Amino acid sequence: MTSRTRTVVGVLGVLLLIFLGALGYAYFIEPQRLVINAQDLRISGWDPEFDGFRAVLISDIHGGSNGVDQARIRQIVEAANSQNADIIVLLGDFVSPQFANSQAKMPMAEVADALAGLRAREGVYAVLGNHDTSYGEKAVASELTRVGIKVLDGEVAFIERGGKRVRLLGLEDHMHASDWQQFSKHARSLLAESEGTGNVVVLEHSPDVLPMITGDLSISNDLKLMLAGHTHGGQVWLPIIGSPIVPSSYGQKYSAGHVKDGGIDLFVTTGIGTSILPFRFMVPPEIAVVTIRAE
Repeated sequence: MTSRTRTVVGVLGVLLLIFLGALGYAYFIEPQRLVINAQDLRISGWDPEFDGFRAVLISDIHGGSNGVDQARIRQIVEAANSQNADIIVLLGDFVSPQFANSQAKMPMAEVADALAGLRAREGVYAVLGNHDTSYGEKAVASELTRVGIKVLDGEVAFIERGGKRVRLLGLEDHMHASDWQQFSKHARSLLAESEGTGNVVVLEHSPDVLPMITGDLSISNDLKLMLAGHTHGGQVWLPIIGSPIVPSSYGQKYSAGHVKDGGIDLFVTTGIGTSILPFRFMVPPEIAVVTIRAE
């Protein structure tokens, strides 16, 4: 073996060890982490009465996925409650399917029992995700309702303060929408029926709904913010190239964090569990804490 060959073999061996180490970290360590991603959002036109309004975002729990058992969900509940939030919003995908059959890796009743302790001053609200609708949206919604979580599946809820209010518009999962124009029309009618005014915060599992809202949902200047999950932040982030795969029609544009598009503020949380592959790399599970400031 020549010295050049030995060098090549040595480099390949080092690269293999790095790869195996990264793979082990992505499977055994990072899915077990939990970070609090706290950010202030300054939003133009936000009612000063609600300056400092704090929302905790939890998404993509995927009960039964790598690192997500009942003890883990209870840890998330404790961490969320400690944030002293006005509202807690759960942004869908509570279950994780077993691809060999239609059963969930963790029964929805167990997921709901572990979430039962969530508390916020103005309530805990939820929308459903694509895995929830595949599993059975009525079953998921029923279990959440059982433990005191308000499911907004095509509904508007009101937060009142000092004679003013914020409207929370919970939309159905984006994969239900075979006709985007009808989806938008339905969203518009929900707000029209909500009587009166007030800043609007849209709760939706996937950020892909944003372009439809900004392009067609005409509600004067009331629509201020959309909160979403679904992307997992790509679940894997690599230097230089970013996240190779993001479950969004818009690639990495809506992968994670604060985005302003079409004059509307969007915040996408990277979520808790894993889907498809049981790995997270440089995208740790997070609870997002968004404090809204009047600009």
